Amino acid sequence: MTAGATHRSRLALMLMTLAALAGVILFSGLGIWQVQRLHCKTDLIARVEARLAAAPVAAPGPADWAGVDAQADEYRRVEVAGRYDFGAELLAKAVTGQGSGYWVMTPLVTDAGWRVWVNRGFVPDDRREAGARSQPAGEVRVTGLLRISQPGGGFLRANDPAAGRWFSRDVAAMSAAQRIEAAPYFIDADAQPGPDLLPVGGLTVVSFRNSHLSYALTWFAMAIGLAGGAWYALFRRPADAD
Repeated sequence: MTAGATHRSRLALMLMTLAALAGVILFSGLGIWQVQRLHCKTDLIARVEARLAAAPVAAPGPADWAGVDAQADEYRRVEVAGRYDFGAELLAKAVTGQGSGYWVMTPLVTDAGWRVWVNRGFVPDDRREAGARSQPAGEVRVTGLLRISQPGGGFLRANDPAAGRWFSRDVAAMSAAQRIEAAPYFIDADAQPGPDLLPVGGLTVVSFRNSHLSYALTWFAMAIGLAGGAWYALFRRPADAD
C-alpha cells in the first residue's frame, strides 16, 4: 500500500470514528432526554390522579385568578354555588364517546357575585335547542373539574364569535362576546342524576399519552447498535490475517 493510500485510509478511519462517536452521543442524549420527559410525565400523572381523588375545594375567586395555571390547577376538583345565567349560554363544538354534538357552556353567577363559565355537559347535534335540555332555576351547587381556558379554536378551525361558532372553550373570548367578566378558567361539571338528562356531564377524558420509556429504549438501542457496529468495523481482524 502506498503512503498516499495509507493516509487516505487513516483519514477515512478517523472520519468514520468521529461520525460514529457523534452518533452515539446524539442517540444517548436523546435517550436521556426521553428519560427526563418520562419522569416529568409520571409526576404529572401522579399529581393529576391525586387531584381527581381529592375532595372538592372552593373554586378560586377573583383574588386567586392571577395564580391559576395548568401545572398547579388543571383537573383540580372544585365546587361553587350560585345561579346560572342562561341568557349568556353558548354552545361549543364537541366530539365525545357519545358522538358529535356540543358542550353547553353557561356562566354561573356565584353567591359572592363573580362569574365562572361552567361546562354543564354534552348535547347531541339534534338536541341543541335550549328547550331540549334542563335549565335549573334558583341556586345550584356545581361540583366538577377546573379546566384551563382553550384559546384560539379547535378541530383545525378558529372560533368565530361574531357568528356564534365555537370550536374550543375560550373563556376570555366567550366572556367578551357576551359582555361579561368571568374567571379565567371554566369548570367541567360532574354528571347529574337522572336517566336521559341533558346536558350529560361528567364526560371529561383525563388521559396522558406516555410512550417516553419505549422512545428512550429505542434511542439507547440505536446508540448501542452504532457503537457496536463501529467497534466491529474498527477492530475486526482482516480476512487475510490467518
